[in-house]
Amino acid sequence: MLYKLSLKNIRKSFKDYAIYFFTLVLGVCIFYVFNAIESQTVMMNVSSSTKKIIELMNYMMNAVSVFVSFVLGFLIIYASRFLIKRRNKEFGIYLTLGMGKRKISKILLIETIFIGLISLFVGLTLGVLLSQFMSLLVANMFEADLTRFRFIFSHSACVKTLIYFGIIYLVVALFNVVTISKCKLIDLINSSKKQEKVKMKNPIICTIVFLISSIMLGYAYYIVTAGVDMLDKMIKILIPVGLGTISTFLIIWSLSGLILRIVMAVKKLYFRGLNSFVLRQISSKINTTVMQMGIICLMIFVTICVLSSALSLKNSMTQNLVTLVPVDIQFVKILDRNEGDKVLIDDSKISIVETLERADFNVKDYFKDIVEVTIYSSNDIKIKTTLGEYYEIAKSKYPMLSYDSSESFIKLSDYNKLARLYGKDQLILNDDEYIVLSDFESWAAIRDEALKRDVNINLSGVNYKPKYDECLDGFVYMSPNHINTGLFVFPDNALNGIIREKSLLAANYNVESDEEKQKIEDIIMALDENKYISKIELDAVSKIAMYGASVGLGACVTFIGIYLGIIFLISSAAILALRELSDSSDNKERYRMIRKLGADEKMINKALFKQTAIFFGFPLVLSIIHSIFGIMFCNYILETFGNQKLFISIVMTALVLIIIYGGYFVITYSVSKNIIKD
Repeated sequence: MLYKLSLKNIRKSFKDYAIYFFTLVLGVCIFYVFNAIESQTVMMNVSSSTKKIIELMNYMMNAVSVFVSFVLGFLIIYASRFLIKRRNKEFGIYLTLGMGKRKISKILLIETIFIGLISLFVGLTLGVLLSQFMSLLVANMFEADLTRFRFIFSHSACVKTLIYFGIIYLVVALFNVVTISKCKLIDLINSSKKQEKVKMKNPIICTIVFLISSIMLGYAYYIVTAGVDMLDKMIKILIPVGLGTISTFLIIWSLSGLILRIVMAVKKLYFRGLNSFVLRQISSKINTTVMQMGIICLMIFVTICVLSSALSLKNSMTQNLVTLVPVDIQFVKILDRNEGDKVLIDDSKISIVETLERADFNVKDYFKDIVEVTIYSSNDIKIKTTLGEYYEIAKSKYPMLSYDSSESFIKLSDYNKLARLYGKDQLILNDDEYIVLSDFESWAAIRDEALKRDVNINLSGVNYKPKYDECLDGFVYMSPNHINTGLFVFPDNALNGIIREKSLLAANYNVESDEEKQKIEDIIMALDENKYISKIELDAVSKIAMYGASVGLGACVTFIGIYLGIIFLISSAAILALRELSDSSDNKERYRMIRKLGADEKMINKALFKQTAIFFGFPLVLSIIHSIFGIMFCNYILETFGNQKLFISIVMTALVLIIIYGGYFVITYSVSKNIIKD
């Protein structure tokens, strides 16, 4: 009997279960898709360095999944509270007819199990289908060869999903039993008669709080944009975070008291249609959900920033490799050491080519387009020296920078050799000129200010003036990021007698296929085990290794960002939806009264649509404003990676918002209409 009654209740209340069911299915689907990545990466043909990145990503994904399970568990328990509240009167009738609380608990247990099984089946089915598209995305992210691609069903992801959600459903069932055991008959019967009162806040206090919180928020925005240089220590990031968080809650609290007052003052707007009813409903809800609205606003803000930055980071890192890693291999070696053991001192006086030949590695057998250059430095020429009059200004604006570091120089002929190899424009200098190269945007701005002041540099008694009043874009060291804070190019004779700092060798492999290049790569890696090489300071970076690490890191950050972002978005939208549905259930009598006063269904549905749209739109608008400044700060932090295709990332984030957040809005409005029907 209880089994039949449970199934009948589910069929009867299917529309009421829509949000609950949609949330469960979406949670199961997303959970399976991201945990199935581990099985999908197995069939990809990638390099050994990329495989290590994939292993790290899978490990991190497992850790993130534990956190996600707690978030989804809280969300599902929160949703079950709505369903129980929605059926208070039904449970009261059961108790009146003589049914015990234990049997009611059994009904809820059967319903939970049944809904759980259906959601697991539908969610896993959708997850398996979507994971196939995810396989293509994973392969694209890691730029892998998918010749072994086939339909994949991840047994490990399926088992993990069943275990995690099985535990969640068990906790929900226990929670429901405890809730029913504490219910009183009188409360269940009269639950629909309990109404929230709209508490009119003092408008003067609300105005003062709003102005103070707006000033706090504006200052937080200033710190993370124009005043970002104030964040010279990591701990100081807590200042804008704290100000932004507190001001968000205060703005929501103050607006919940001001909006109704302001609109009431505009009589034509307030008394148009059912606006007075809608505004009082909205004011009542926001007034009693300040904490929830604040948390939801912050979660949507984090979602937008994480998704936009993660997607942009991957695009930027991939694009950087094309321009910043122009050759197959690069060696860097410390020169002219005067301390350490004899091997170090002797080796520091010879070229990289000679060093490799001493290790029985014939450079010409493996490399072509070989260019070796020397980087110089002087203890007398430091950053504060080259900034000239701008030094004091820079020190006050950027106190965290190291101005006592020695500058690096390169001969004009050496740089032009590298420029030809890198595909860059070659430079021309007069005998008394120098050029500054930089590709780090913030440092380039500092250098430009100094160059505009026409700073002269004295080398060996000769003054050299800048050829240009701004930096030229350029670099010598290969890196997946923009790291060149400043390199000075001087005429060749200017650096005679200057200390040699490093030797740099750049070359391409003399083979074409990826397999043959990987073989050379393996030989180079094996040099670390050479007795001679192991004692000296010789570093090597290759395009293959750098490419694998950068692509892997970008993909890793992107997947974790998308995973957390979507879960946060689902949680935010679901909490708003459940709150709106709960209020619709509580306010059935109010809508019935409006009908008696002459409002037709079209007016009521329009009023409900406005109410739902404002309730969903209020935290979204505030979070979007936060996100504008948040994304600007993220771009500053990730400046060395660049910001390629940021607009595309923002558009993709907007599409995710529309699909998930908009989907919850549409379902909420549809179910609410069903709830308030007479």
